[in-house]
Amino acid sequence: MDSSELYHVKQQFFLGAYKTLIGLTLPPQSSLDYVSTLVYQARAHLALNNPSAALSLLPTDSEDVTVKAVSSLARYIAATTPLSSESPEEAEAALEELRDLSVEIEGDDLETSERDKWLVRVLAGTAFVRAGEVEEALETLGLNGGNQESVEAVALIVHIFLSINRPDLANKEYEKSKKWAEDDLLLQLIESTINLVTGKEGYSDCNSFYTEQLANPSLSSTKLLTARGVTRLLRGEVAEAKSDLEEAISQGGADDETVAAYAVATTLRPSEKGEGDQWWSKLTQEFPNHPLVKDVSEKADLFDEAAAKFHVPSLPIVAV
Repeated sequence: MDSSELYHVKQQFFLGAYKTLIGLTLPPQSSLDYVSTLVYQARAHLALNNPSAALSLLPTDSEDVTVKAVSSLARYIAATTPLSSESPEEAEAALEELRDLSVEIEGDDLETSERDKWLVRVLAGTAFVRAGEVEEALETLGLNGGNQESVEAVALIVHIFLSINRPDLANKEYEKSKKWAEDDLLLQLIESTINLVTGKEGYSDCNSFYTEQLANPSLSSTKLLTARGVTRLLRGEVAEAKSDLEEAISQGGADDETVAAYAVATTLRPSEKGEGDQWWSKLTQEFPNHPLVKDVSEKADLFDEAAAKFHVPSLPIVAV
């Protein structure tokens, strides 16, 4: 059972309140929550795409397997960030470290908790997904019933299935987890994410969940604002969606997902001439690898290809 302080830390992380989490004071090193809080703060830095800040926070001489795992994940992200000065060999070395840790935690001589072992698997699985090694990630995360002690592992498996357009498998994994997991916050978030992708019941359940969490005065999450903004867009509530996304951006949440959603919202309901074009240009320039940018670019190429094959016949000349 987590302490109330660690529960709060996890709540901040799961709901995307990364900046708030980073700003929390670490407990004393003698505290049982010290290492866990340290790891979640480092993961918050990684979620904000700041691996150098995560590495500066983590001790380099720690023997704790979770600290080692998050350090390796940070080095992998640092080596694969666009314009990184790191070499491909350093990225592969970080992946090998995580593979070695995944094997090490299976040994009988390692004195660590099952919870920490599962956290190592989640961190390793995260790196494998980012590297495109989906099958390795799923195997590491204990697909097919092996993950019955980690809702975080289930959450990552669900994310993987949704990312490859298999919401049926994502929902199957979620339903299985309900048989053994407590009805906690992360489980509710998993359900809301699946409902957001599938549009179940007109997005009402996920919209209600995001609204409920945003009403928490101790929580400030641009991720939740973006999620509700996207939900409202899908429900046709464009003005309300734009308001959520504007608030997320004003709070410093101009990440790729928020900018993409706002580009769509301003196209559907611009407040000034050219606003939609302005935000679409920002998205394509700052986040050229975003799936929406790639999809539109591919469709534009297909259109140009088809147009090039279309022959416009010359107009007949009518004699006077």
